[in-house]
Amino acid sequence: MKRWREVVVAGMIGTLLIAVRASAQPPPAQLTESGQIVVAGHPTRYLIRHLPVSSFPELPHAVQDLLDRRGCLIPQTYEARGPENVVHASLERPGSSDWAVLCSARGTVSLLVFFASSPAQLMALSAAPETERLQAHDASGVLGFNWGIDPASPARIHEAQAGLEPRPPLPDHDALADSAVDRRTIYRFYAKSSWTLLAMPE
Repeated sequence: MKRWREVVVAGMIGTLLIAVRASAQPPPAQLTESGQIVVAGHPTRYLIRHLPVSSFPELPHAVQDLLDRRGCLIPQTYEARGPENVVHASLERPGSSDWAVLCSARGTVSLLVFFASSPAQLMALSAAPETERLQAHDASGVLGFNWGIDPASPARIHEAQAGLEPRPPLPDHDALADSAVDRRTIYRFYAKSSWTLLAMPE
């Protein structure tokens, strides 16, 4: 009987500890954020959808851990039809296996890059308040998130540069296409230990 009581008490203590630990964890961030900003003197509604890092199981564990520690959610553009804004490409050199992510945390969106050669380190290429990356997109007038990233293959880059004279040679690895939906795309390219913006026709 004494042994049975000890087991019950131990089980109750274990359950209590689990509950305390769970309550000590920060509450999850909202996956859908809505609010209002002033546009041309008028309050205007916005809606931003996010996905948790766990929605991208293909991300290496080291990258997932870094993103989780930063409190990242992955913002989705208003036209998203599937998970987006996580890019796998050869960004450092030909054949490398690298990642780029838009991370939304505490109201700021950052463009982060992780090279396979140093997966525990990250590079922040750009950042902006989420509310500065909004635009209207339908008759409702509600603003949506407009920042998107995609891999840009050497062939895509070469085609985009077709109007330049002289036309640059075909690059030997991928670039990162950084776009505002239905607006301009810039191409971020890593070479000689630094990032540059590739020249494009006007």
